[in-house]
Amino acid sequence: MNFPAELKYTKEHEWIRVEGNIAYVGITDYAQSELGEIVYVDITTEGENLEKEEVFGTIEAVKTVSDLFMPIGGEVLEVNADLEDQPELVNEDPYGKGWLIKVTVADVAEQADLLSADDYKQLIGK
Repeated sequence: MNFPAELKYTKEHEWIRVEGNIAYVGITDYAQSELGEIVYVDITTEGENLEKEEVFGTIEAVKTVSDLFMPIGGEVLEVNADLEDQPELVNEDPYGKGWLIKVTVADVAEQADLLSADDYKQLIGK
């Protein structure tokens, strides 16, 4: 299982990669393996300003549907359009082609509450 050190993580199993005042968000390798085969990603919050920990969409696997939570507050700038036809990208490449949303970083200080890769591994017992 892969947990890139340059990313930050949430207790709800999202990851975030910050590049200046833009951030990419997805679900962790652990989360996608626990969910199983991803069949649908439903994100309709593009263009909306959301607070940290607000639900920005859902992800559907064969057996369950899970909410997706904002790791930091900001505007949802873009939804990964590739997931509409290829939701399995979340399983195949959760930290690359399987990213979910691109957001603006409203408050850089909110990142302080996020987990490091080591902290996240501890959380999930890996």
